[in-house]
Amino acid sequence: MLSRVFTVLAVLLATFIYRSGRLVKHGILTLPPLPPSYYVNGDVQTHCTLLQEPAHTLNYCEDMTFWDHLGADGTVAARFVIAGCDPNRKAWNTVMGPLRNPEPRAHLWLLDTVDNSLQRIELDGYPEEHNFHPLGIEVTPSQDGAPSILYVVNHAREETTIEHFTISPDTPTQALWQRTLSSPWLVSPNALAITNETSFYVSNDHLMTRRLPFPLAPALPMIESIAGLPLGWLAHVTVNPDGTITHELAALGVAFANGVAISPDGTTLALSSTSLGQVHFYDRNTATNALKYRETVSLPFFNDNIMFDEEGTLIVTGHPHFPSLTAVAANKTDARAPSWTVSLTPLSNKMHLAKSAHAADRKYDLRAPFSASAVVPASEGWEMETLFQSDGSVFGTSCTTLRDSRTGSLYMVGLYEEGLMVCRP
Repeated sequence: MLSRVFTVLAVLLATFIYRSGRLVKHGILTLPPLPPSYYVNGDVQTHCTLLQEPAHTLNYCEDMTFWDHLGADGTVAARFVIAGCDPNRKAWNTVMGPLRNPEPRAHLWLLDTVDNSLQRIELDGYPEEHNFHPLGIEVTPSQDGAPSILYVVNHAREETTIEHFTISPDTPTQALWQRTLSSPWLVSPNALAITNETSFYVSNDHLMTRRLPFPLAPALPMIESIAGLPLGWLAHVTVNPDGTITHELAALGVAFANGVAISPDGTTLALSSTSLGQVHFYDRNTATNALKYRETVSLPFFNDNIMFDEEGTLIVTGHPHFPSLTAVAANKTDARAPSWTVSLTPLSNKMHLAKSAHAADRKYDLRAPFSASAVVPASEGWEMETLFQSDGSVFGTSCTTLRDSRTGSLYMVGLYEEGLMVCRP
């Protein structure tokens, strides 16, 4: 029996190496030679600031999103960042483990992008008996002072849910709880992309989760991740007036479906496949929310969360060395894990055609200390450029980066990093 188990594991591992040999070599077997820090628009010491707060609750942030306040004419009058931070992540992480103690609640933070001021968002009306461990976060823009809808994936004790709040520019540090969205379809919700105030896409990263009883967990979810089994999926969810949800499958067969983002014009959806170090692109029907697969781009790391900026460039952040990340998560002495963020800018059809014949041989990302072209070949349809790198000594475990196209500023958080990094040109 044991020999059969080892045979199955060997086959799965061989399959994963065949599908992602470059990523295995550079992201597992060897530590990428990243610099202490690199920022595309200048020296990190003078252009970047690490924001922290005395109580250490702005720590271990997984996701964040821009909260735009729009004027009557629809233009951005003010922009804030809402971040979800969980200082207890090393004791309660339903994706990577462990599942020891879910009691200390996590926090939502509000950052003013003008002066970097920070305020904690209180959860008004949130039930006392409910745990709160945020992952994916999405919020609608405020239209001329009207309240916004805020959805937060919550990895609570008994199950993973999606919490529904409203938040208003008049009281920006109070999120008013509306309801908890729960369904058997929400197996392993991770990231969100809003389509309107009552609907959104949600990725489910695993079919086999760490909530399974021992010995199924942690063995089965780890096998699903390491082997890159295509068991994750993307769904489109509509919230009905009575609080129930209508669930529709949007994309199936995605290994470790993670970050999800919609382009500014709404016609393209991007979805992270973390285990394979890939982003899948889909054509989106804006009327029906149906998706049609278009193409896949390989990344030089295990990509986590993603976002489109206003120019239609995709910002991708991830983990260059998986063993280092697990060492940090396990509290190993002196462990540190590197960070890497890249941009993917769509090429014009003319450039696409001109470069397609020699895309695999084309060198790119030549300004970075360690070029992405040393790990993955060039994409035919997207130009990749490194925006930030660190070996973990300056900033580690990067998982989400936002870019404000108006100012060029970057906002970055790390899964097990203390504080929020802001870099300005």
